[in-house]
Amino acid sequence: MNRMSRIIFVFLSLLAFSSQAQNYSILVKGGHVIDPKNNINEPMDIAINGDKIVLVAKNIDAKTAKQVVNASDLYVTPGLVDIHSHNFHSMRPGDPVADGFTFRSGITTTVDAGSSGWKSFERFKEEVIDQSETRVLAWLNIVGEGYRGGAYEQNLADMDAKLTSIVARRYKDHIVGIKTSHYNGPEWIPVDRAVEAGKLAGNIPVMVDFGGTKPAHSIEELFFKHLRPGDIFTHCFAELGDSRESIVDPKTKKVKPFVFEAQKRGIVFDVGFGGISFAYSQAIPALKQGFYPNSISTDMNKGAINGAMKDLLTVMSRFLAMGMDLPSVIKATTLNPAKEIKREDLGTLSVGSIADLSVFNMREGKFGFFDYTGYKINASKKLECELTIRAGKIVYNLNGISDPVVINNGRQSH
Repeated sequence: MNRMSRIIFVFLSLLAFSSQAQNYSILVKGGHVIDPKNNINEPMDIAINGDKIVLVAKNIDAKTAKQVVNASDLYVTPGLVDIHSHNFHSMRPGDPVADGFTFRSGITTTVDAGSSGWKSFERFKEEVIDQSETRVLAWLNIVGEGYRGGAYEQNLADMDAKLTSIVARRYKDHIVGIKTSHYNGPEWIPVDRAVEAGKLAGNIPVMVDFGGTKPAHSIEELFFKHLRPGDIFTHCFAELGDSRESIVDPKTKKVKPFVFEAQKRGIVFDVGFGGISFAYSQAIPALKQGFYPNSISTDMNKGAINGAMKDLLTVMSRFLAMGMDLPSVIKATTLNPAKEIKREDLGTLSVGSIADLSVFNMREGKFGFFDYTGYKINASKKLECELTIRAGKIVYNLNGISDPVVINNGRQSH
């Protein structure tokens, strides 16, 4: 073997050894992992290969990974799951494009809440689901036209349980349940047809945005005579006068006893913050009396992002300021919403699961969290997203905490 052949041989041997030694595409190292599904709440490392999580353990050797995320002094969680958002921007111009607001908040899965119905879902899928790097799922509106507002959402003739269920079954990988909202009439027809569609589509859940009638419908009747265990009452901390019954009595400031019973029965209470659908006058006394939401979501829409809501991390930070502990807040944005939409493959850092991760810091300073009424609570801590991984790919990196740093055009810097 001549000198040049030996050099080539040594080079190829070193290359082979290097490729064998680097078993992982990404290693998230040194972070405090919170994974409610696996009861992890301690420092751990997470190794990713391709689009899957392959190892969760302490002190994984950094040399075994091609790219290392330095998560020291940071929190590492499953990718957040926001089960109430609006992303069908051609239906409602101005509503945010999914990838533009999800990753910077640590969200890897967002569920559009009824922007499309059976008539418009295929267009929604083509324009939004198929074009998004974020995992976009959907609640299918019982109104065939979808979330078009005005007379469209008052048309009982367009609330067809059978046709809605057919589309839900056809696109079962994308549609998680049925949505009803914004109906102002005295009838229970929209709720009952949504539940019927859910049953026909394979017993999938229903999300109810309930209220608008005067006098207001009884939420006790809703919980015990119309909804099933597993169905979702969103905007659970709304207080909108006599058009929507609230869960906390505005006069006594007490959670109505049947609300606790409904939650025990399996009715799911979701935040759905939105523009005017969250009031501290409901949330603060509820939490003080031990009533916690099952899931925390945004109702992301064009008004909410520039109003009191802003983003999911701001909503989560509010609940921390009101007394929820961090593991409970993470559970309400990962494990619980994944269960609610019957996608327990999401919201977890289990080995073998898709590599959706969020990395956060806890900023310290002076922060003010207000609701749409102008009531404000002050806080000294606020969650901030440092890095988001979607299907094994770094899709958001606030401060370049990965080595090497991969930037948008594919170039790397060290």
